[in-house]
Amino acid sequence: MARIFGHRWVLTKTFLVFIVETGIIFSVSLLATIVRFEDRYDDIIYAQRGLYKIAMTTLVSQFIFYLFSLYDISKPRLRRELLIDLLQAAGAVIFVFGLIFTFRPTLLLGYLDLSGGTDGSTYGSGVTLLSMVIALTLMICWRLMIHWVMRHPRLGERMLIVGTDKLARDVAHEARLRLDLGYKVIGFVSEAPDRPTDRSLNPPVLGVVSDLYLLVEQHSIDRVIVALEDRRGHLPVDQLLKIRLEGRAVIEEGTSLYEKLTGKISIDMLRPSWLIFSAGGKRTNFWYSLRRLFNIILAILGLVITLPVLALAAIAIRLDSRGSVFYRQERVGQHGKIFRIIKLRSMRVDAESDGQPQWAQTDDPRITRVGRFMRKMRIDEIPQFVNILRGEMSFVGPRAERPFFVEQLMQRIPYYEQRHLVEPGLTGWAQVNYGYGSTVEDAVQKLQYDLYYIKNVSLFFDLWIIIKSIRIVLFGYGR
Repeated sequence: MARIFGHRWVLTKTFLVFIVETGIIFSVSLLATIVRFEDRYDDIIYAQRGLYKIAMTTLVSQFIFYLFSLYDISKPRLRRELLIDLLQAAGAVIFVFGLIFTFRPTLLLGYLDLSGGTDGSTYGSGVTLLSMVIALTLMICWRLMIHWVMRHPRLGERMLIVGTDKLARDVAHEARLRLDLGYKVIGFVSEAPDRPTDRSLNPPVLGVVSDLYLLVEQHSIDRVIVALEDRRGHLPVDQLLKIRLEGRAVIEEGTSLYEKLTGKISIDMLRPSWLIFSAGGKRTNFWYSLRRLFNIILAILGLVITLPVLALAAIAIRLDSRGSVFYRQERVGQHGKIFRIIKLRSMRVDAESDGQPQWAQTDDPRITRVGRFMRKMRIDEIPQFVNILRGEMSFVGPRAERPFFVEQLMQRIPYYEQRHLVEPGLTGWAQVNYGYGSTVEDAVQKLQYDLYYIKNVSLFFDLWIIIKSIRIVLFGYGR
């Protein structure tokens, strides 16, 4: 499970925050119930299913916090932004429970029916909402404390970057954006002997590679990042070995840390050896069979659950514009195999009347009124469950592109053909992090996420992407 992202520390911190906050909500609700109903505590907890009500309260609260991206630990946030997100999430929790208890007062802890068959009045102790306010206040204080601790200049992991080129600067930039992860970039080490120091960079160049061991000791470095674009004649092998074997600091590749920080593999930094010798074992026939079963089950469930939405969408398409409800289009699948994808029609029937394929654009005039809403809510993608059942697609994977664009992109973008090593997906790591693309530059960005997914693919990773996709669908992010 630790390999969901290939960097277990993000998962560990996310899991820790989730467990602590689950404990806060559950414990506060339970203690409030004990204090408020000490004379009939057993009746509230057991006879009135109080534990189930507290568990429901906890799960709904955590789900709302998730919808506000508060469990995306790697997301850069200033303290002000974090506080705003926390207050908005807390307000949403209280509002949702206000609605729930208005329509289902029996879910209140200590609920009593005082109607007596006459006026229908009910009574709730108020302990649930009061405990929620207290729990949410504690959670806000806990989050602000974590934010302060992780960003404190004297705490966290002190990091020294060997190199001053683009790779080194990019790694430093990404690490400093995500101070909540606990990395503190102390400075750079120059590979050029004529540049022993350079205060123009922020953080500064502290010395040259020949002084690496001394710099690690002098600045109490915990992690050395090797981010040299050209290592020939510059890599301080002896010093790195000494640092590593003496346990002075952890040694890590710059490309590896960049991957962990961003969730993508930079094409500019990529060397074939990085993919060839990266971690990850052989995927067995059992793994493929399990993944196929996983896709079939989800596709069947998806079709059953979305069937009413599909029917309403079909009627709306018919009423909104002329043409068929569904359309089929050639796409490139695994190993370059061509298949016909099935979607609900969201564009006019004459969208490509000249026969020339075109990228979909923001506010594309070819998109119908109903089509715009369907794209925003991803309703037009529902028929692709059929493609998944046929084995042409997976639930999670790179987006399936049209052959015309694939031929162009393969000529212009290195490693682009590698995205066809796995089945295309209904959703994917690139989709949840970047959304749709309409330019070559967008294709480059998405490919970097696709390569990261291909390198780290697992069922747990697929589940995480599906969970992130749910938030995107609910809030209608993207086009």
